Amino acid sequence: MSARGSCNCGGVKFEIEKPVSDVYLCHCSICRKSTGGGGIAVAIVSNNNFSWIEGQDLIKTWLKPNHDWQTSFCVNCGSPLPGKNDEKTTYIPVSLLDSGYEKLQVKGHLFVDSKAPWEEIADSAKQHNNNFGE
Repeated sequence: MSARGSCNCGGVKFEIEKPVSDVYLCHCSICRKSTGGGGIAVAIVSNNNFSWIEGQDLIKTWLKPNHDWQTSFCVNCGSPLPGKNDEKTTYIPVSLLDSGYEKLQVKGHLFVDSKAPWEEIADSAKQHNNNFGE
């Protein structure tokens, strides 16, 4: 079962060819500023399983200086969009999924050591002080 997603205005659409199940909640300051919230819930997928369907001309990307990390958004509605996680994977903001999200479960919390002071983690998912390490 594949998953499909889109931005708020529907101008940008994408597809993931394999099912996604694991969600990671990133609590770092960059994700908080990128979303305007406590962080972002993402699924990590292989670049080989991700494709844009339409609207690539509406994508604006910001690359963090001196770093590989990037974030993208729709120029029409401002929705955060999938972005390069590393050379092999793409992160997908799971809130963009229109289908294929029925079995998603929180697998872990990332960058817990930099979470906002008002944020309280209330589930039992594994907590990491950095990306996927301890």
